[in-house]
Amino acid sequence: MNKEGHVLNAALLGIGLGVVLEPSGTAETLRTVVAVTVPVTLGALFPDVDTAFGKHRKTLHNLPVLGLFAAFPFVFGNLSYVWVGVLTHYVLDYLGSRRGIALFYPLSAQEYGFPAGVTTSSRFANAVTLFVTAVELAVAAVLVHVLPAYVDVGELVAQLPI
Repeated sequence: MNKEGHVLNAALLGIGLGVVLEPSGTAETLRTVVAVTVPVTLGALFPDVDTAFGKHRKTLHNLPVLGLFAAFPFVFGNLSYVWVGVLTHYVLDYLGSRRGIALFYPLSAQEYGFPAGVTTSSRFANAVTLFVTAVELAVAAVLVHVLPAYVDVGELVAQLPI
């Protein structure tokens, strides 16, 4: 996926997540949208920093880097949504491209991609981005609004070894 696709996905995902997290339609919804969209967008752009150094789609496109960003809010108490941007960048590069990403780099340089991915210059690239974004928002809505009815999420979080 190209920068345009990552920015489009991050902006739409940030807005959608803000509404999912605070669906009241008040000023608090707008505050949540901004609070989510900015870090998600920054996180979505971060993995492509490896175009300036290292090996693109390897150095910053792997599970250890995602793990660092996912742990950051637990360890330092900030950057709560940056990991979402990094994750969605990986999802788009995995699903929305033919090349894929090296998920296990530096242990393995093998790149994994979805067999039906499109090239970044494809006329279908934006359609793939919109589809992936819609699926991501549906998953988020289920996690936030449906799952808590069946699972005590607070108890799960309390059991985390952090």
